[in-house]
Amino acid sequence: QVQLVDTGGGLVQAGGSLRVSCAASGRTVSRNGMGWSRQAPGKEREFVAAITRSGISTYYAESVKGRFTISRDNAKNTVYLQMNGLKPEDTAVYYCTAGNWENGNYAPRYWGQGTQVTVSS
Repeated sequence: QVQLVDTGGGLVQAGGSLRVSCAASGRTVSRNGMGWSRQAPGKEREFVAAITRSGISTYYAESVKGRFTISRDNAKNTVYLQMNGLKPEDTAVYYCTAGNWENGNYAPRYWGQGTQVTVSS
């Protein structure tokens, strides 16, 4: 089992920056890829970013590429999502995930409780 606790959400103006964090626990954490997904009001949950176990490879949704950066500190069992150049359309609940790759796609298996990010125009 993997437990994930998301923190760091908040209110920020358009163009601003915010970093959300995820503390992971469980004996298999180091074996998992990690990622972030988000769900905006009235929309389906969508993939945002993912990072491999080693942290060497990262993957991003087109909508956030060049603005968001995912990273992980395996010594601290923590994954981060640095969000720069935020836009009102980035407003959503952000969920940390742990999972692995299946057929070339990141497949979340565990989910955090979510943290709200609101971007004002």
